[in-house]
Amino acid sequence: MKLLVDAQLPLRLAIWLKDAGHDALHTLDLPQANLTPDGEVIAVADQDGRIVVTKDDDFVQTFLIQGKPQRLLLISTGNISNNDLLALISKNIEAIARAFESAAYVEIGRESLVVHG
Repeated sequence: MKLLVDAQLPLRLAIWLKDAGHDALHTLDLPQANLTPDGEVIAVADQDGRIVVTKDDDFVQTFLIQGKPQRLLLISTGNISNNDLLALISKNIEAIARAFESAAYVEIGRESLVVHG
């Protein structure tokens, strides 16, 4: 998968995704780093065919209203330690990849993976 990890999530997540064989960037890799506006994050992701990975509900609203970004992974765990986040993603990465074969919006919580469509 090609992913773009948003500023609210740790750089460690992007590094873990890379180590797991995915093409992952973090907003820190962009010219404006974590100050990159949401619209620019979306533009980069859509241009490169990346899934935006975020905890930010603003991306959900933009997806539902404008259809952008083209693909979205929402982390809806509330506060979670970085170690617990990495464990959650590690446990579910294959299911996440399968979900994006047919869906554009996927949400992962502590107890469930929801494929929105």
